[in-house]
Amino acid sequence: MTEAIARVRMAFEALARGDAQSQPRRRLILKTGSILHQVPGAFGNYFGMKFYASNPKYGVHFLFSLYDAETARPLALMEANYLGQIRTGAASGYATDLMADPAAETLAVIGSGFQARSQVDAIRAVRPIKTVRVWSRRPEKREAFASAMKATPTATAEEAVRGAQIVVTATYAKDPVVEDAWIAPGTHVNAMGSNIANRRELPGELVRRAAVVAVDARDAAENEAGDIIMAGSWSNVVELSEIQRGWGPDRITIFKSVGLGMEDVAAGSFVYEQAVKRAVGRTLE
Repeated sequence: MTEAIARVRMAFEALARGDAQSQPRRRLILKTGSILHQVPGAFGNYFGMKFYASNPKYGVHFLFSLYDAETARPLALMEANYLGQIRTGAASGYATDLMADPAAETLAVIGSGFQARSQVDAIRAVRPIKTVRVWSRRPEKREAFASAMKATPTATAEEAVRGAQIVVTATYAKDPVVEDAWIAPGTHVNAMGSNIANRRELPGELVRRAAVVAVDARDAAENEAGDIIMAGSWSNVVELSEIQRGWGPDRITIFKSVGLGMEDVAAGSFVYEQAVKRAVGRTLE
């Protein structure tokens, strides 16, 4: 995770310089309910695309293709379930490192699925977290998550969130899973569970009250960030590549993540480079 955060940081710095690219997600929707999602991007010596198929009854299947930026030569095709999980966590880790209280010790997590685990790993990598509180709708999943991640399960979402210096929402919710009144000044929120325009995890009052709402990229957010779209306010929205490090005890900050192909290229190219090194090492032996 530490390496993944470093690669994501490099990618966003390159994006700020004009040396990386991403395009908004495209979706092909079938009558069967199946959807093909495509997320392209470029970073450094590489470009590529994460593409995945989903069906509400049968699940999601992720793949990632990587190419050489100079020659367009195909380099690798990867199964990308875990790749997407770790790069999504790394993006939140990078945003947290920029915007959250440097001394933050308490993390609240709403949701207990596979994405929530990498969120905890990433935030632990950038902040001295001592307490993780988790709430999700299904008690058995909540308890299993708490056991695996050394967290404390709570009976309600409010109990998890109140007093936490960092809050993560990682759910499939259609409607807000936290309330504005639960979030105190000085709190940083990572909202990453939704990338559909008519779904949100945060109430509009909280989005409008935040001093800064950072997004991966504005064009992607305008298509997919339901939390912001449904709040009807863009005056406090900036791209993550524009954020300067800083925290204020009177400011609420939010990172609304929808995911960029550039992030997949940053993470996938590292995996590819490590695989090449190992293959060369075995050949030399």
